[in-house]
Amino acid sequence: MTLDLLPIGQGARIVAVDWPALVPEEARRLRALGMEEGARVAVAHRGILGSSDPIAITIGRMTVAVRRVHAAAMEVEAL
Repeated sequence: MTLDLLPIGQGARIVAVDWPALVPEEARRLRALGMEEGARVAVAHRGILGSSDPIAITIGRMTVAVRRVHAAAMEVEAL
């Protein structure tokens, strides 16, 4: 399953990231925030009024907003 499909509140671990599918600058930013293979994440919120963008992701003690296209590039396994 990809991160964009993870239910709100469900914990997961990133198992793979399709880095070539992302713009290099955006990929660097996500890596700097710790969004890499092995990281434990959860979806905190989805966009306002039922929109799918942005998605608020909890990683460690941070909450990071990412676009759906970024979350779709991350393969996760539910914990």
